[in-house]
Amino acid sequence: MFDKFALAATLALGLVAGPALAQDDHGEEEGGGGGGHEESHITDYSFPFEGPFGTYDQAQLQRGMKVYTEVCSSCHGLKFVPIRSVGDESGPNLPDAQVRAYAEFFEIWDPTMADGQGDFRPATPTDTFPESSMANAPDLSLMAKARAGFHGPYGLGINQFLKGMGGPEYIASLMTGYTGEQRTQAGATLYENTAFPGGWIAMPPPLYGDDVSFDTDAPTDLESLSKDVSAFLMWTAEPKLAARKQAGFTGVLMLSVLAVLLYLTNKRIWAPIKHRHEGDKSAE
Repeated sequence: MFDKFALAATLALGLVAGPALAQDDHGEEEGGGGGGHEESHITDYSFPFEGPFGTYDQAQLQRGMKVYTEVCSSCHGLKFVPIRSVGDESGPNLPDAQVRAYAEFFEIWDPTMADGQGDFRPATPTDTFPESSMANAPDLSLMAKARAGFHGPYGLGINQFLKGMGGPEYIASLMTGYTGEQRTQAGATLYENTAFPGGWIAMPPPLYGDDVSFDTDAPTDLESLSKDVSAFLMWTAEPKLAARKQAGFTGVLMLSVLAVLLYLTNKRIWAPIKHRHEGDKSAE
C-alpha cells in the first residue's frame, strides 16, 4: 500500500507536486468577498468513520497520508502530530521500519546542533511533523475539527446534529470546489471556489486528479483523492476516535443498565407502602 521508494523519489525532487491545502485557509484578500457565491456549497460525502460505530479505514488513511506527503506537506505542517503515530493500529498502521524510513524524509530544525547555533537534521519517529513552510499556510493538525461544513437552519444546529460538524466534508468540498475562474485584486490572484465562504480564495487548486499513484487499483480522480486526504486530516485531528466511540457506547450501556436497576429497586422499596395506602383506602 505504502510505496516508500516512490515517496522518497518524490520528496527528493522537493515535493513540487503542487501547493498545499491553502495559502491562507481564510485565503480571501481584504475586501475580496464581493461577488461569487454568497453561500458555500458543502457536499455531504460518506466517510467510514461517521456514525456511532464508524471507524477509520486504514487503507484510506494510508492513501490520504501519501496525498498529504506528496502534495500538501510542501506548504502545510502537522506540528501537533507525532510522526510515530502513523504506526498506530488505529491510524495508518505502518510497520516500524517504514515509520523510521518515513520520518527520515523530513528535516527538523534542532536548536542544539552546530554548537548551539541550530541546524536541520533528519527527523526521527519521536519528532512531530514539521511546521508549515509558509507563513500564511495554516497548520493542518486540527483543521478537520476546526472547520464546520454544516450549519443551521436558523442557527439551531439541526444540520450539525443530523450530519455532524462536517469538517472533512468541508475540506473535500474545498478541494473539488474550484470552478476554474480567476480574478486579480490588489495584486493578488483569487480563485473561485464554491465551498469557500465568499466564493473566492487565494489558494490555487492543490489537486487536479491523478496527482498521486498508489500500489493498488484505488481510484485517483479528484474526488477520491480529496476524500482520502480529508480522512487522513480527520485522523490527525482525532486519532483516538474509535476508542472514544467505544468508551461512549460502554458508558451509555452501563447507564442504561443502571437506570433499569434503579427503576426496579425503586418499585421494590415503595411497593409495601403503596399497597398499605391502597389497603387504607379500601377500608375507608
